[in-house]
Amino acid sequence: MTPEFLVGFAQEAIKTTILTAAPMLGLGLIVGLAVSIFQSVTSIQEMTLTFVPKILAVLLGLLFFLPWILDKLMTYTKTIIEQLPMYIR
Repeated sequence: MTPEFLVGFAQEAIKTTILTAAPMLGLGLIVGLAVSIFQSVTSIQEMTLTFVPKILAVLLGLLFFLPWILDKLMTYTKTIIEQLPMYIR
């Protein structure tokens, strides 16, 4: 195994991780920003108001994006398993 191979392997793993996590992180960010603006406008400073909508948005996003995430993870895993003989050499 060459250093270039290991760097490429790590890059692909990081890229897959970021791609699969981005939809939920983005939804959490958008909902968190909306709740913060709502709290600032109404002067409500309830701590649980920030967590519950974000958790619900992330769960709904997970349900919506789960087929796409599974496809990405299955493709990545399939590629690794198919190329396993090349990794051993």
